[in-house]
Amino acid sequence: MCCGIDKYPSGTGVAVRLDDAEIMQRVKTGDVALFDELVRRYREPLLHVAWSKLGHREWAEDVVQEAFLAAYAARATYNPDFAFRTWLWTILLNLCRRQWKRRAAKGQELTQAFQSERGQSEPGTVGIREPVSHDCGLAQMLETEQRQNVLRMIAQLPEPQGDAIRLRFFAGLKFDEIAAAMESAVSTAKVRVRNGLRELTRQLQNDDETPPRRGPFN
Repeated sequence: MCCGIDKYPSGTGVAVRLDDAEIMQRVKTGDVALFDELVRRYREPLLHVAWSKLGHREWAEDVVQEAFLAAYAARATYNPDFAFRTWLWTILLNLCRRQWKRRAAKGQELTQAFQSERGQSEPGTVGIREPVSHDCGLAQMLETEQRQNVLRMIAQLPEPQGDAIRLRFFAGLKFDEIAAAMESAVSTAKVRVRNGLRELTRQLQNDDETPPRRGPFN
């Protein structure tokens, strides 16, 4: 487990009654075992976003572990006036960028790794929790045979748009939370999500209009 803690405290029923800020306050005062409840709450959505962004399960697991370790190491500086989860998402996005640059500097075949991993199952449970399906049909497409195609298209968006889409649909963040995590204005977060969705819609429409290639026996 993260930070060398082996047992979730949520089994006691204490941690599940505390919000994130309360847990962090108690962790800061020495009740460090409670941090595992935060790991339980956020590990899966963090993995989904990291996997979507990096395209490689092992890399995603590495950056998620690093994110929790970084948050734990900085526990004394945590400001309860700010939401823990947006702070954690900011850490994750920064680590994903660092991981990508580190792999690129080492000459890793990033595109090849991304494409090969796409054919394999994602970390965690099958399917991504989708709490904002009212925005558009993206949530439904992520649960259909178009899923891999949509994930590929998200990866091809400009990074700010792609990250905003991931935080909105994979992490379930509200626009103000996306803005805080990406250190932008709320209006900018909305524009990024809206433009990203428009581009995804355009690409999907183009795919639907593209006739299938003729085979040698057609």
